[in-house]
Amino acid sequence: MGYRVAVVGATGNVGREMLNILEEVNFPVDKIHAIASRKSIGMEVNFGDQIVRCEDVEQFDFSRVDLVLMSVSGTFSKEWSPKIAAAGPIVIDNSSAWRMDPDVPLIVPEVNPDDVEWASRRNIIANPNCSTAQLVVALKPLHDAARIRRVVVSTYQSVSGAGKEGMDELFDQTKNVFVLGATPPKTFPKQIAFNVIPFIGAFKDDGYTDEEQKMWNETHKILDPAIKLTVTCVRVPVMVGHSEAVNIEFETPLDEDEARDILRESPGILVIDKREPTGYMTPKEAQGEFPVFVSRIRNDPTVENGLNLWVVADNLRKGAALNAVQIAELLHARGLIRQKALA
Repeated sequence: MGYRVAVVGATGNVGREMLNILEEVNFPVDKIHAIASRKSIGMEVNFGDQIVRCEDVEQFDFSRVDLVLMSVSGTFSKEWSPKIAAAGPIVIDNSSAWRMDPDVPLIVPEVNPDDVEWASRRNIIANPNCSTAQLVVALKPLHDAARIRRVVVSTYQSVSGAGKEGMDELFDQTKNVFVLGATPPKTFPKQIAFNVIPFIGAFKDDGYTDEEQKMWNETHKILDPAIKLTVTCVRVPVMVGHSEAVNIEFETPLDEDEARDILRESPGILVIDKREPTGYMTPKEAQGEFPVFVSRIRNDPTVENGLNLWVVADNLRKGAALNAVQIAELLHARGLIRQKALA
């Protein structure tokens, strides 16, 4: 028998991907509910060959379901996730609201699956930031092999990370730039078409942004608090797919050939690394795919035990919806989803 599952925020980019991936991986769903805000009541979304009408979050009885996937704002999740969890279902939340709560596990299944065992503390599991998710998948097997001392990351983050509004803004500006001139920015602080913006989120007092802060805080919680990590997050005119240039310093020697072999054998990773003009992955090619792709693996001769990587993933999938569904699969495999008796 399958589970009764609700997807909250089902009309958004990530919510729709959650529905798609639940169907793609054949997650055992007996009944699916699409939940949204009042303005989206009655909207239709697809789940396999089913058409599902959205229900009102304020009227829905969450005690009727076993599992809830949340794709909403942090503010909304702060209010609703505890209410939903108290009604019985386990909540997997994609927002930033619960990631650093010490009683909420922050899970990337390829990296720290055992942390799922203490999800019962709040009945909530947090999904990491999209850029963090792909980074730690690539770092974990290398850290196990040679202990990472320090990481320097520059991200190249697609506009879908800012939601449908960000995608619409890039499309409109690109379309208009050669006609009437690019439309004024609304979602982003500066023009994104034919441009890059070295600023995502909000500035902190130290000059870093909260997006950058999320990456080191979450990496410390998921992987190892001893790793030194510095980040620059950049928005680029790409619709879907985040990329990262990653420089790593290890405690012990690890050369590029060893690293390549380790990564090839690691879960969730596909190595595409040929030293020819097309022998690497780009975000366009990663769109719609499940793995984290690693390319351009090479020694860094400027530091002792240094390595460079290029890491690419679909941010709507492994960076969000796929990781949430993989957490659900992990809960299922360990028997941690409490099914309610059918009324």
